[in-house]
Amino acid sequence: MSVENPEIGLRINAGGIDTNYHDAGQGRATPVLLLHGSGPGVTAWANWRLNIPLLAEGRRVVAPDMVGFGYTERPDGIQYNLETWVKHAIDFLDALGIEQADVVGNSYGGALALAMAIRHPQRVRRLVLMGAAGVDFELTPGLDDVWGYTPSVAGMRQLMDSFAYNKALVSDELAELRYRASIRPGYQEAFAQMFPAPRQRWVDALSSTEADIRALDKETLIIHGREDRIVPPVTSKKLFELIERAQLHMFGCCGHWTQIEHAARFNRLVTDFLDE
Repeated sequence: MSVENPEIGLRINAGGIDTNYHDAGQGRATPVLLLHGSGPGVTAWANWRLNIPLLAEGRRVVAPDMVGFGYTERPDGIQYNLETWVKHAIDFLDALGIEQADVVGNSYGGALALAMAIRHPQRVRRLVLMGAAGVDFELTPGLDDVWGYTPSVAGMRQLMDSFAYNKALVSDELAELRYRASIRPGYQEAFAQMFPAPRQRWVDALSSTEADIRALDKETLIIHGREDRIVPPVTSKKLFELIERAQLHMFGCCGHWTQIEHAARFNRLVTDFLDE
């Protein structure tokens, strides 16, 4: 991790993509792969900074910046889609020599985690889906704003207010920090390529089929904030109905930032689930 910028971690070649990632902890437990969301300026560290130290007690935790996001390479001509991101995640595990992982996915990362478990079942032991996409739902105004972001400090502040139930978590300093992250060279160009309008099609493109989801045999923990304005809680209720070996935990007084707004509870809930 860089002293000047904690979002910069280690680097590894994952399927030809120079990948920035964080690697913490060790132990005999199954390693954990953390997959971040798709907000502008997002990085694995910004997404999971309150969770990595606690989850890494007794197990290895790895958290990459997925291709197109953060400090990972953005190759010319790459197609940003579910196939590309799932392949990058599998290539990342291969590069680290991790045969099987417990996968924790947030929002867009939840859709990736779900698709990984469906397409590469031998690589995934348990699933944690938090505020997850991955099933069909009507595009929310909040998600439309997130994916349609054009850089400005005021725009970033407005977005971050929509993420959190507790507005005290969002300061002008934090909005300025995330705005600066969103305007790094090449970042906005890549982000604009991912989810251009009309954006309902990208919700659909991240979705797995109900038949594939029903066929999952993974123990799955589903977590959602009741006041989530980005990905509606109905998605997690639908996942709960479809996945046989699932449990659902809904946080009240919580928006789209469950792992931040209720960090201690989230860490305990996930750790207990993985330790079962």
